[in-house]
Amino acid sequence: MRKLISVSLSIFFLFITLPSASAENSVVRISSTVHQNFTGEFVNDDLAQELTPSGKLGQLVFTPFQKSKIWAIDPALIDEVIAMTGDYILVGGATPSGKDIAISWLAQLREITTNNDVIALAYGNPDVVLAKRLAPSELRTYFAYGKTHLELALGRAVRSEPNQHWNAGRAKLNGDLSRNYRDTRKDLTLLSKVVPSPDLVRLRMSLARLLSPSLNFKERTALSLNARSAVDAEVQKLRIVPGKYQLTTEMSSIPVTVINDFPVDVTVNISMMAGNARIIVDSFTGVVLPALSKLQLELNAFVIAPGQTQVLAQITDALGKSVVPPTVLALNATVIDSRVTWFTTGAAILLLLAAIAQSVRRIKRGRQSEI
Repeated sequence: MRKLISVSLSIFFLFITLPSASAENSVVRISSTVHQNFTGEFVNDDLAQELTPSGKLGQLVFTPFQKSKIWAIDPALIDEVIAMTGDYILVGGATPSGKDIAISWLAQLREITTNNDVIALAYGNPDVVLAKRLAPSELRTYFAYGKTHLELALGRAVRSEPNQHWNAGRAKLNGDLSRNYRDTRKDLTLLSKVVPSPDLVRLRMSLARLLSPSLNFKERTALSLNARSAVDAEVQKLRIVPGKYQLTTEMSSIPVTVINDFPVDVTVNISMMAGNARIIVDSFTGVVLPALSKLQLELNAFVIAPGQTQVLAQITDALGKSVVPPTVLALNATVIDSRVTWFTTGAAILLLLAAIAQSVRRIKRGRQSEI
């Protein structure tokens, strides 16, 4: 009987404590849709409304403090809020209204999470299953980058738990959107190998937002196009200026201009490949391009035969992988072989001598006829 009573009491206390444990370990998820595009403008001012005490995100932080809460936070959303604390720009040109609201909300978030556990979601809160399929190595970077950025934003240590499924929701991408994500990510990854720019890394990490479950098809398509445009602008910052050149000697030095519009020094190799065997050109290794500079290189070209040749000028990393699209240099060689020159000159001399001899003979014949 005593044994039965003991078991009954154990079961009773177990059920009594379950709701308490659940309450003490409640999870607060701080995430939203994407409000800021890849060129820095806000698509609308909806986030300002969400951050007010009566808004979706405001109601989560403007509450009395509770022990043992777990805060699962999207670091990309916090970056958007931080951007709103400054003089942010709306796409439509309207006057923004969220600066003070964002400052107040961010201060409250820091305060209310002080003694609670904070989990950093993967940056941009992407669909983890989809991201793992499209770019598993990039997903690991999204988690690491998100943790670092959230710690900087909150001024405290946070946790990152990629295997605990804190990120929620599923996203659907058609073939075009998936291809755009892969292509833009690849372009930025290659460029990042030679350009040590924090802005470039931030743009690359922001691509995770293209996989956000909160976007509908129209929003995701518009954001994808904006991402492509932003990435193209970054790629264009490192380039070789195309040109047309006339070669009139067997050995020529061609001035080739390389532009670095990034605010950091960049070290690259430059591969030159002639389209045919008429011309031989050199390549360059270890070229240091100062920040925000135009550097002129002297390209040595040796003419084998006259004619037109296209040279493919390619900026590569230390391993020889292309980092930006190639540039075409058009070369036209009008050099005449030295043997042809000597033959032509010799023939001209012989013709001149023959003409002189003929003139002398005519003069002699004329004198003889006078006698």
